Amino acid sequence: MEKEIKVFPKFAIKFLSESFPKDRRIEMLKFWFEEFLNKKLMPKYEGGVFGNLSFRLKDNKDEFIITASGMKEPSSADSFIKVSLVDLKKKEVYAHGKNPPSSESMFHFMIYKKRQDINAIFHGHCEEMLKNCNKLKLPCTEKEEPYGTIELANGILEVLDNHSFLIIKNHGFISLGKDMDSAGNQAIDYLLKTFA
Repeated sequence: MEKEIKVFPKFAIKFLSESFPKDRRIEMLKFWFEEFLNKKLMPKYEGGVFGNLSFRLKDNKDEFIITASGMKEPSSADSFIKVSLVDLKKKEVYAHGKNPPSSESMFHFMIYKKRQDINAIFHGHCEEMLKNCNKLKLPCTEKEEPYGTIELANGILEVLDNHSFLIIKNHGFISLGKDMDSAGNQAIDYLLKTFA
């Protein structure tokens, strides 16, 4: 079964199945989703929240589980999608689940592919962090790019190096970790430093 949804003009989603693998770590992803909501690191809007969280499924593999596009709360397994592959040339995301994966799935895939030491990627939004990027001495992408695009993903890779926390210009932040706790706690630490 392969079903396709167009997310014009950013990428197409090819659903390989509607089934979703059971993984105990989804409970941890739900916990961090709630933490980011509570700390206002993922502000709400009418159709969902600004931000997305993911974790790598297996070492040395690029498959990951990510929050669904437009997710408002981690109520069910339908709120999480398994991304098996991203074809960057065709701009296609191959997924398992019932809902479209986050619009930022391409940059998650590209970071996992480039950095095998990273097992969790947490992307959120905080205006104060953006304003204090220089004060916090954080790496920042050079140009503002539309969300969900290859251009945005490429801009992130250009400044990624070995950094574990960076700012996407006029957009948001990315916290990378060897696991979900390190990615989540690092984001909260930078939030505290922002208001120190």
